[in-house]
Amino acid sequence: MRNKYIDIIDQTFDFPQEEFKVVDNELYFHDVPLMDIIKQYGTPLKISFLPKIGSQIQKAKRLFNVAMAKVDYKGDYQYCYCTKSSHFSFVLEEALKHDIHLETSSAFDIPIINALFENGKLDKEHYIICNGFKRPQYIEFILKLISEGFVNTMPILDNLFELDMYQGDFPQKIKLGIRIASEEEPKFDFYTSRLGIRYNDIIPYYQEKIKDNPKFELKMLHFFINTGIKDTAYYWNELSKSVNVYCELKKLCPELTSLNIGGGFPIKNSLAFHYEFEYMAEEIIAQIKSICERNEVPDPDVFTEFGSFTVGESGAVLFSIIDQKRQNDREIWNMIDSSFMNTLPDNWAINKRFILLAINNWDQEYERVFLGGLTCDSEDYYNSEGHSNAVYLPKLTNNESQYIGLFHTGAYQEAIGGYGGIQHCLIPAPKHVLIDYDENDEIYTKLFSKEQSFKSMLKILGY
Repeated sequence: MRNKYIDIIDQTFDFPQEEFKVVDNELYFHDVPLMDIIKQYGTPLKISFLPKIGSQIQKAKRLFNVAMAKVDYKGDYQYCYCTKSSHFSFVLEEALKHDIHLETSSAFDIPIINALFENGKLDKEHYIICNGFKRPQYIEFILKLISEGFVNTMPILDNLFELDMYQGDFPQKIKLGIRIASEEEPKFDFYTSRLGIRYNDIIPYYQEKIKDNPKFELKMLHFFINTGIKDTAYYWNELSKSVNVYCELKKLCPELTSLNIGGGFPIKNSLAFHYEFEYMAEEIIAQIKSICERNEVPDPDVFTEFGSFTVGESGAVLFSIIDQKRQNDREIWNMIDSSFMNTLPDNWAINKRFILLAINNWDQEYERVFLGGLTCDSEDYYNSEGHSNAVYLPKLTNNESQYIGLFHTGAYQEAIGGYGGIQHCLIPAPKHVLIDYDENDEIYTKLFSKEQSFKSMLKILGY
């Protein structure tokens, strides 16, 4: 009878997979023995496997460059990382090793750019794509970057009055982009994105405000939709509309050279995940080229802004099961030594699912369970996976500790959860460990931050 935990994984998925394998009934993540990490650092524990960041960047570059070669595309491909996905220094420094550019979204992103430059991690030729609704401080920081010689710093106009904020006595010509306010999917509560300028306003706005103004040079049209790059009629329709606007604008604006298609390559949220990356990259490039040829317009340089795709799959959170509660004849609760709401806020906020796997005891029988966090909030639980409305884990035994991991958690969770701040019910933030290869290609670990202390919380609270 096949009733062990390893059996249900084998029966349900194609396993092992690229980043997961089992050795002696213990899980390895990118060939890292997770039980060794737990024995060294304990739980709860966040880990970041830094080499995955570079491999994701190289994957996207390869996909788009191959797609361009297949159709003899004349423009270039530029990979940008969205800093908002994770602002940590180890993420930015790792990403910048792979010849990429950066996209910012708020004023405090700019001091990060300065710090990276001072530490020799980027140079003044890097593209800095400045998105977002801009308050005066953000504008001030952008202009300071440009004045200091960051020649490819490019504010992306988000509204019709932003341009007025750059009209002062400023000696350098400012390179600009315009963001299109795309139409949202029908399931949204609103029809048009609050971000960007409406399709119908872009051409008149360029002719009236930018075309004959010697202070500005329009270089980029920016397209982005909230739901990401998906093989849907909605996505292809929005992309087509944007490329057609680009072509119309290019005929009036010879200096326009770049089309930014934003972000949206997905990350794996289940062992059953399937996505045609190669097909999507080839179809995007083929459609852009086809529309440009039809309009007799040169192929634009294509920019992407991948955030979650860059950093998401590098992260994981490891927990211990500290107790089990049987609340009725059907519901078994395994309690973890932390909080889902605090460590993985997207689980609570948008019902996001991550890959959930046992770390040890793969040879034990499995059972269906609910996972409960330590806060007193009824929403602090995890009860289903991306492929199934259930969670299965090894049965607990009296003489064996049980550990679990949630994987591909590297994007957004620290920022949304308020890293280093006050957590719900004052449950402390876990330790955070970085995993990388040394100069001999041997795996090594480094403690990035200790578990949050009560003293740091009390200080924030004014005690």
